[in-house]
Amino acid sequence: MKTSGDTIEIAGAGPAGLAAAITLARAGRGVIVHEAQSEVGHRFKRDLQGLDNWTTRQDVLSVLHDQGITTDFRMRPCREGAAFDAWGRKYVTRSDEPFFYMVERGPGPGTLDTALLHQALYLGVQMRFNSRVRDEQGADIFATGPKKVDAIAIGYHFDTPMADGYWVICDNSLAPQGYAYLLVMGGRGTVKSCMFTGFKQKALYVWRTVSAFERLAGLKMIDPRAHGGVGNFHIPSSACCGAQVLAGEQAGFQDPLWGFGMRAAITSGVLAARSLLEGYDYDRYWRQELEALMSTALVNRTLHSRLGNHGYRWFLRRVENHSDARMLLHRHYRPSGPKRLLALLSAASKRHGALQSEFQR
Repeated sequence: MKTSGDTIEIAGAGPAGLAAAITLARAGRGVIVHEAQSEVGHRFKRDLQGLDNWTTRQDVLSVLHDQGITTDFRMRPCREGAAFDAWGRKYVTRSDEPFFYMVERGPGPGTLDTALLHQALYLGVQMRFNSRVRDEQGADIFATGPKKVDAIAIGYHFDTPMADGYWVICDNSLAPQGYAYLLVMGGRGTVKSCMFTGFKQKALYVWRTVSAFERLAGLKMIDPRAHGGVGNFHIPSSACCGAQVLAGEQAGFQDPLWGFGMRAAITSGVLAARSLLEGYDYDRYWRQELEALMSTALVNRTLHSRLGNHGYRWFLRRVENHSDARMLLHRHYRPSGPKRLLALLSAASKRHGALQSEFQR
């Protein structure tokens, strides 16, 4: 374990790595962050994304404030939007408090990534861009992004005269086992198919997604630029590798149901830093904060992938008929007896399959 005078090194300048750096620097520790690219948020290219606000009853901006993380980034609180089923039927979703906050990712002004970078620099964190850190070089925290692909979100960024808002389509012919989405904020937009399977036909699904939003939501794109990203989620048996700890998607911390990852990434970065500061078991930290939510979300992911379009329609009806969609989804994410049982059965099935594969070698 490093002493209080040692400089702590972090690999990766995404939300997890920067949140860890900010937490350490606020405690007076020297921090160096290594980033393989020449800027923060390089892979997102001004992507519009959602910062979820249903995981806890407390507003996510208050959670970030309590964690010591800046909220000085451009955002749009989203309380009302529209969703469509596979038959084009529209469902209006409403919530009393913001369902999520729309934010921009990437290296530009006002983005979440830039805000985290500025806070880190203000606190004295040393940034080393175009710098790769390998395992054997001994970084203390690894937060270098996804290690494999469980889902992809692919489509376009564009300028648009459309008003701010969000639209979703739940249709397996557009986004297999996932959903298609359209986000607009301040004259800029992102339209994507978020798919959990069928990656080889991604071009067809993107074309269908764009056509559907043109028909159902009046999508207007100016200067569209193709863009795609990947997601990796799983519950690790341990997020420690010797003396090193893993944070963000490097450890698999991402919402398995809808693919929202920023909140889990930031939280895991904060916890990774606290574990080093306090000499506390990092695995205990993240299990206390993240494991139950991720386990429930994995069960929800399994159910969602098996429901099909008729199941999506049933869920959208529930959302529309509920007076507060945020609280409905909050309960959907909370652990329950049946979901705990399903999680145990799923884990047992995976272990059985692994043993069979090993036996057949």
